[in-house]
Amino acid sequence: MEKGKNASQGMSEMVAQAMEQARSAMENYLSFVKKSMAASPWGKTDLSKKIKSNAEQNVATAFEYAQKPTKAKDFQDLVSIQTEFVQMQLKSLTEQAKDLGETATKATTDALKGPPP
Repeated sequence: MEKGKNASQGMSEMVAQAMEQARSAMENYLSFVKKSMAASPWGKTDLSKKIKSNAEQNVATAFEYAQKPTKAKDFQDLVSIQTEFVQMQLKSLTEQAKDLGETATKATTDALKGPPP
């Protein structure tokens, strides 16, 4: 029993270390996205702000769900967790796409109108 417990503990530590490395990589990626967006000609627009916000939200959600499979009791629980994540991501991405589309359309319309006379 002790051998199995040590193996399980070792596996948990490896998963925790991998999660921390992934979190660090994603934080670096988000920092890169923010700097790139700020340097772009449309860096301070509503569209840019929404893109950054969506990226942050998506990363936070992914990390929240990435930890859940480690707590699954069995394969059925694991499948349930994954299904919930996929459904939530599809809903979120659909809402984000709609919102970004509306923001881009408004920005384009405003740009075509030009400055007020």
